[in-house]
Amino acid sequence: MDSNDARLVDTRHPPASIASITGHPIHPMLVPFPIAFFFLAFITDLAFWRTAQLFWSNFSAWLIAAGLVMGALAALAGMVDFFGNSRVRAQAPAWPHFIGNVVVLGLSLVNAFVHARDGWTAVVPWGLTLSGCVVAVMLITGWLGGALVYRHRVGVAR
Repeated sequence: MDSNDARLVDTRHPPASIASITGHPIHPMLVPFPIAFFFLAFITDLAFWRTAQLFWSNFSAWLIAAGLVMGALAALAGMVDFFGNSRVRAQAPAWPHFIGNVVVLGLSLVNAFVHARDGWTAVVPWGLTLSGCVVAVMLITGWLGGALVYRHRVGVAR
């Protein structure tokens, strides 16, 4: 590793967040919303599967839509940091975190179209499967995002 590479991963001087408000990074402020919405969509899909009550399917569709909106906002803030600072991209978890979250939003968009159907087929089997996959990928990307902040100190003030 040459001196430039060492400077890119130096945790004594962590990479700053570009998308911030008075020094507070915006991306970590927004990510809890799509996480909660997509997780709750999975729960409401499970509730629909067990009860066949149509309102659970409707809740899922609204939660997925809200998750997509908030996920897009979180993604914008994350992309400003990711593409705006080469030191962020140099961290080992950065690319898998980025790609995984693109997968989450892509699967959720497909899931929104699946949930737009009527009745049982809006959830079972593909809506429920997609919601479960989204939650599984989010567990991984959340872990990677935590590593970026807590281990690599991305966006952490000195």
